[in-house]
Amino acid sequence: MNIENFIHDMAVRAVEALYGKLEGEQLQIQKTRKEFEGDYTLVVFPLLRRSRKSPEATAEEIGARLKADNAEVASCNVVKGFLNISLDARFWGGRFDEIYSQSDYGRHPSTGRTVMIEYSSPNTNKPLHLGHIRNNLLGYSVARILDAAGHHVIKANLVNDRGIHICKSMLAWKLYGNGETPESSGMKGDHLVGKYYVEFDKHYKEQIKELMAAGKSEEEAKKNAPIMLEAQAMLRKWEAKEPETYALWEKMNGWVYEGFDVTYKAMGVDFDKVYYESQTYLLGKSIVEEGLAKGVFFRKDDNSVWIDLTADGLDQKLLLRGDGTSVYITQDLGTAFRRFEDNRLDDMIYVVGNEQNYHFQVLKLILKKLGYDWSDNIYHLSYGMVELPEGKMKSREGTVVDADDLIADMIRTARDMSAELGKLDGCSAEEADAVSAMVGLGALKYFILKVDPKKTMLFDPRESIDFNGNTGPFIQYTHARICSIMRKAAEAGIDTSLVCDAIIPAEVELIKMLCDYPAAVASASENFAPSIIANYAYDLAKRFNGYYHDHSILREENPAVCAMRVRLAATVARTLKSAMFLLGIDVPDRM
Repeated sequence: MNIENFIHDMAVRAVEALYGKLEGEQLQIQKTRKEFEGDYTLVVFPLLRRSRKSPEATAEEIGARLKADNAEVASCNVVKGFLNISLDARFWGGRFDEIYSQSDYGRHPSTGRTVMIEYSSPNTNKPLHLGHIRNNLLGYSVARILDAAGHHVIKANLVNDRGIHICKSMLAWKLYGNGETPESSGMKGDHLVGKYYVEFDKHYKEQIKELMAAGKSEEEAKKNAPIMLEAQAMLRKWEAKEPETYALWEKMNGWVYEGFDVTYKAMGVDFDKVYYESQTYLLGKSIVEEGLAKGVFFRKDDNSVWIDLTADGLDQKLLLRGDGTSVYITQDLGTAFRRFEDNRLDDMIYVVGNEQNYHFQVLKLILKKLGYDWSDNIYHLSYGMVELPEGKMKSREGTVVDADDLIADMIRTARDMSAELGKLDGCSAEEADAVSAMVGLGALKYFILKVDPKKTMLFDPRESIDFNGNTGPFIQYTHARICSIMRKAAEAGIDTSLVCDAIIPAEVELIKMLCDYPAAVASASENFAPSIIANYAYDLAKRFNGYYHDHSILREENPAVCAMRVRLAATVARTLKSAMFLLGIDVPDRM
């Protein structure tokens, strides 16, 4: 049942009985604010021209009619022009029975829309780091939420496997690597390639210093450093598919992909489709050539291709360099075209950090000017950076927080803290490993996803692994606690099918929260905000723990009341598991 529609229909009948048939007027009904008594509130000010009475008198009259005509209405109270309506315990008991009977509660019917969401989008010149973790966890969670909201979702990854940054790692390995491989070094492939990206930067900076000491300006030194000129030449060779350069590119990228797969598996994310920039940039180039022929773009004297967006309040944007090599936006044009054509998308969501806000503003505008109306259905899910107590990360300097190291540290810390608190007592070594991994990853994911995506966030690993407060482990422990109750109920032979009409206020409050779950899913989907689900799960877990502290479940003497409380606890556990699933988090049955 949609409760708001139910209230609305009751209110319409009451108003029409008092003041005549409504003629297209919309009644304003909303949830009652927490500081007032009531479940739903009817705003009566728009009805005063019909009642010809004061706001208070109108509200009193409608409230009296509602109570007289509907057994579900327990009471009404008036605050100025607002009628607060309270529904009785039997009504909420009926809603709970509906929820309990639905195995897929919270899932919405199909919308018929196909949505692609791109996340991860790594460069193949370095391993994944903490920033990538936020990107992957956000994208994966939004994909699950959109699926629960009834959309057909395609999870996509675009691998940035070409460009000057890739050539920097390749060149440094060629110059300084002495044939080092993942096997010979014992390093993961993505870590090994990242090592040479840092090595390139070290030598580049040394050459800049030397040139500046010889009298060059900093800008001239940066442009003319021999290692940079050599990297640019390597990029041209790659685009020309020069065999030696291309073979080196394939070999080093292969190392990186093997490393990435290990990290993705540890992180618990996956993709339905993987696109490679090396396969889409040529299509992007052809789109640029078409735009040039149409007069959308123009060519400068140095042979580079640009678009002038100054009339739109933006700048001129480079699309092809003078030597014919492409830039990021070149392949983005090709990739966007390919995705909409191949998948008949209704919407395309890019999960990319807020430093690329301008880039996506330009991308949408260029596609629009090229005549692609689907450009209106592109959305940039912009998110803030992740910072650490000691400051920002820098890939070139090798000061990033490596994703693999962080995941391993989280699991290790979770095991230590869980053991210290006695959460692993009675677990086998295998169970302790599984619970530690679940808690460590759950802590990491929840801590990142509970924050609004748009906000820059400070990540504190130890704060995230806390069995009290707004954390993943607190919710996981609540689920495990309820599972323990279920096992004990089964062992005691409690008949959970017994019907109970005696529902106390604390149970009504839990039921109300359960009723809110589908709306939380819808809101999280509309706003691409896993934080809505995260905070819903925390509020539900917190309320259940308060209820469990104050009221006995298994020791309740009335068999029917005991049965209802076991069902209620089971439904809370199921809803917590569902909500955490949408965040990509597993919950343990034992802890």
